[in-house]
Amino acid sequence: MNILFLTQIIPYPPNAGPRVKTWNVLRYLTGQGHEVTLVSFVRPDEEAFVPALREVCTAVHTIPIRRSRLADVVYLLRSQVSGRPFLIERDDLKGMRETVRGLLAAQSFDVVHADQLTMTQFALDAAGQSSRQPFTIFDAHNATWTISHRLAETVNPLLRPILRLETRRIQRYEGMLVERFDHTMVVIEQDRDNLLAGVAAERRAALAQRISVIPIAVDTRELQPVRRQPNSLNVMTLGSLNYPPNVDGIRWFVQEVFPLVQAQVPQVTLTIIGKSPPPDFVELAQQQPDTIDVTGYVPDLTPYMERAALMVVPVRAGSGMRVRLLEAFARAMPAVTTTIGLEGIEATHGREVLVADTAEAFAADVVRLLQDVALQDELAGNGRVLAETKYDWQVALRKMDAVFAQAKGAR
Repeated sequence: MNILFLTQIIPYPPNAGPRVKTWNVLRYLTGQGHEVTLVSFVRPDEEAFVPALREVCTAVHTIPIRRSRLADVVYLLRSQVSGRPFLIERDDLKGMRETVRGLLAAQSFDVVHADQLTMTQFALDAAGQSSRQPFTIFDAHNATWTISHRLAETVNPLLRPILRLETRRIQRYEGMLVERFDHTMVVIEQDRDNLLAGVAAERRAALAQRISVIPIAVDTRELQPVRRQPNSLNVMTLGSLNYPPNVDGIRWFVQEVFPLVQAQVPQVTLTIIGKSPPPDFVELAQQQPDTIDVTGYVPDLTPYMERAALMVVPVRAGSGMRVRLLEAFARAMPAVTTTIGLEGIEATHGREVLVADTAEAFAADVVRLLQDVALQDELAGNGRVLAETKYDWQVALRKMDAVFAQAKGAR
């Protein structure tokens, strides 16, 4: 089938959650014999990765995008006038619209695949722009309204009214998408219900049949188990630190959990890895240089994993699945996370991972792991088996076959 695939972020290299998900979906689709034309926004530092995508896709079209706080203020004001979510206004760029419309007018696509919420607005242009009506797929990495809803409970109270308004707008918008797209893919069962929350109650049962649950997948052949340093007292955490839910969770760990761990294990150290660390993280590392290391982006996680006893995935807000937790399982890294962090992943507390939601319980589990090497090894081994059997991309993404068979039938 001929697929027009729209992405908000260049899906290569697979070094962040959204990229990992999309890269493996692209590889799976092209491996099944589909021809994929990729259209993506691209940041200045991402241009070098476009050739790698051209090796996989039939064609690649990129549209430059830049972020600025001043521009975000304009988009926020525009959102107040249009009633559309801020996220939609922010990414509604002329270059993307013109490129998508031009491709739809010039070529006959069987499927238009919109990857993440903000790309759906361009897929909606498929109506009337093509000689044949393509089958439209909304690939929802998460139910985005739940992210702003959860963040509203943890941020500065002055920001809560803005986030709550954005939550309502996104919820309505996502409900509209489920109505208008031919099919929607979510990564966890709960997000099916979350997206349907924006739909009239009498329509939910029928629309639920047009939503498939297809988990995020990782490459367990590439992500091999690491050999961790014996008796390490280092705790590591990672995530894109320009993504508010990641910053919120790690800040909670640093401020409320880590001091409790230090009180019981004075020699413990913490490594925070991720692009664009906020100033307070950097300042904390400067204040405690022997205890806390904030690395910024690193091209290879392996040396840091080898030095660590365990990984923490502290999540208080967010939606979908945590790729960094799946990668921890694949790399045989023992981990501690929260109930939200484990959403959508078929792991069990005490078997593949430890799960805690309060600062005291989270700290107790971290200390327990630091002091119990046998438990570290048990969790690590069980996590690796789970990643191989449930979440490897060549296993998990087979569920997409039914969606594209439906698209083929519709064509």
